[in-house]
Amino acid sequence: MPFVFHLAGAALLSAGLFGGALAQAPTHLSPLTLDLALREAETRSQALVAQDAASRSAQDSAVAAGRLPDPTLRLSLDNLPIEGKNAFSVAAEAMTMRSVGFAQTFVSAEKRLTRSARLERESDAALALRVLRLSELRQQTALAWFDQHYQQQMLDLLNQQREETSLQIEAAETAYRSGRGMQTDVWAAQSSVARLDDRIVEARTRVANARSILARWVGTLADAPLGDAPSLARTRYTNEAPAHQLERHPDLGVLSSRQALAQAEADNARQDKGADWSASLMFSQRGPAYANMVSVGVSIPLQWDQKNRQDRELSARLAKVEQIRAERDEMARAHLAQTQTWLASWQSNLTRLTHYDKTLIVLARERTQAALAAYRGGKLPLTSVLEARRMEIDTQVERLRIEMQTAALWTSLEFLLPDGNSAVIPPPLQTTAQEYAQ
Repeated sequence: MPFVFHLAGAALLSAGLFGGALAQAPTHLSPLTLDLALREAETRSQALVAQDAASRSAQDSAVAAGRLPDPTLRLSLDNLPIEGKNAFSVAAEAMTMRSVGFAQTFVSAEKRLTRSARLERESDAALALRVLRLSELRQQTALAWFDQHYQQQMLDLLNQQREETSLQIEAAETAYRSGRGMQTDVWAAQSSVARLDDRIVEARTRVANARSILARWVGTLADAPLGDAPSLARTRYTNEAPAHQLERHPDLGVLSSRQALAQAEADNARQDKGADWSASLMFSQRGPAYANMVSVGVSIPLQWDQKNRQDRELSARLAKVEQIRAERDEMARAHLAQTQTWLASWQSNLTRLTHYDKTLIVLARERTQAALAAYRGGKLPLTSVLEARRMEIDTQVERLRIEMQTAALWTSLEFLLPDGNSAVIPPPLQTTAQEYAQ
């Protein structure tokens, strides 16, 4: 589900009761600000640990790939008789030999450099994926923090309205007992409180669920009261040169690293068109009456069908590079369109919030006050006051819903690109060609 609609959907959908009641957050804990939640989530994340380990693994493998293969030691007893009078004698037969030999496969320095470079690109790909995981972690943590923040505001708003409506019950009962009011007013006020109680139960459940989701990222800190929300009026991402800024998008960074890795694999395939050859040396000892022997051998693979093997493999690797390049270009266009949509919606919502604060909520509040004054003057029934108050609550709830949408849009934009620290990718191993050639 897109980030933009995550929080808004949480405000509109009900969930199962969470144990029937909401545990209140301890007041002795320090406020959990958004920045603190982000730092705690990053500290607790095992996904980042996994990508760091993957990067170290690839770097260590890159060093190993730059070395020559291990030599092979061969010990053998050849042509041992098993029948006749010389059975199992190691010195009676001229053909029986005790041999010790060594074999070494020689891989060119260029091929070893290419193989090592491929693993370095794999390390870079792990680091690029780490940046993506960190960006996703920050977005999810911020969404969970804002969800908890606004669900609590929703609950506080409903509780406040219930207290005010309860006073209307007392006023209606007093008026009814004194003969100045009708019993229907009492029932109307009680019905209004009952509806609010139902909404409060639902709101408490949403608060409990939001706290559970936030605890997935920050652990026990989710029990702390939340700090003040950051300003939604500005983000690190601006609409100035968005295409240039999106070059740092983590998704594009992952595809760029995959493209570099695919290019390194193509370079490996090109180097594999040159065969690796092996040399061996063996000393063979025979019986005292016979001369000892030395054997020297060279093995060279015969790439007799290079057109359909090595050339095909290289062509496949180059096609993979082109595939990833095209996927990256397509993703860049999609992200640009999506980000421009987010920007437009975010700016529109800021305008709407201002309109609600300056006009709609003010008018709804004034309507409630006017209805209340008319009721006290005997000009309107209590139901008109309750209806005006319900409209005021709905207006405030709608304003909260828009602010939740705005917070989701702000989160998508604020954490769209990595910050300076997370964008830094350590350089590849600085192993020289001389070291690989050893």
